[in-house]
Amino acid sequence: MASPRRAAARYHGDQAAVPGMLDFAVNVRAAEPPSWLVQRLASRLPDLGRYPSQADDLRARNAVAARHTRRVEEVALLAGAAEGFALLPDLRPRRAALIAPSFTEPEAVLAAAGVPFDHVVLDPPYTLAADAVPDDADLVVIGNPTNPSGVLHTREQVLALRRPGRIVVVDEAFADAIPGERGSLAADALPDVLVLRSLTKTWALAGLRVGYALGPADVLARLTARRPHWPLGTLQLEAITACSAPESVAEADRSARRLLEVRAEMVAGLTSIGVQVVDGAAPFVLFAVPDAELVRKRLEDKGIAVRRCDTFVGLDGQFLRAAVRPEWPVLVDAVAEVMR
Repeated sequence: MASPRRAAARYHGDQAAVPGMLDFAVNVRAAEPPSWLVQRLASRLPDLGRYPSQADDLRARNAVAARHTRRVEEVALLAGAAEGFALLPDLRPRRAALIAPSFTEPEAVLAAAGVPFDHVVLDPPYTLAADAVPDDADLVVIGNPTNPSGVLHTREQVLALRRPGRIVVVDEAFADAIPGERGSLAADALPDVLVLRSLTKTWALAGLRVGYALGPADVLARLTARRPHWPLGTLQLEAITACSAPESVAEADRSARRLLEVRAEMVAGLTSIGVQVVDGAAPFVLFAVPDAELVRKRLEDKGIAVRRCDTFVGLDGQFLRAAVRPEWPVLVDAVAEVMR
């Protein structure tokens, strides 16, 4: 039987939302992919009778490499950024440091593999202090922007984590939701930095599982050495190619700029009812209420799903996370009502 902490690490927002609910718990930003992407994937359905081709794989890696001005050898395609975390034990770290509060999947994976790790818990407002990481950590995992706080660390803060013999893993699953991808290290070819990217949030592809890793070729080779043949299917490869094209990147940036405006409105709405909001930049908002569990359950009774946050190391029962959505006034009104 899994320990309570292990179970908490494997809790994710999709467990909070059931069909028919107004979903603020999951950070996928649309109910379905754009029509052009659906049509492009549909055009490849006749190819499902054949194994994924090397040409498809190379085309996808070339598209990602061009998108981030990297060499193709510095790209590994993944079944979602979460697969990148699942592969971390193959880097054979002696000891890992997980910057917290943060996405819990690295904790679950490393614990299951028996890799020793420490949580480096940041105090509010959850800004990064490089000297807080133990010197013996040869693997450091940090989110940027961080889930669930939404805090966007500067490039300089993240780069200050580098040490001889250490690999820094940067979870940039939400980086394309930041206009101009401010703070991203995706285009930096560094010998000790591994960047994980997801395409599932911006393009509503959570059900397809698509992402990639960017890093030095030797690190990627170690990371992927034990993967099976054909690790990604044809539709996954096609999606990565499509979403990495220049016109798609431009569309994502336009979406990020609109999202930033909606986020500011949502934060103002929550603040106006006396809710404390953590300063952040991500496509979700972390906020504190007097009794988060009670508020969450009362919102659930109203058909509204938000993400519980007591499963994150470093957060207590005061916090909830909500995705930025145009329907935010409904959430604000409901929170105000249940807190009265």
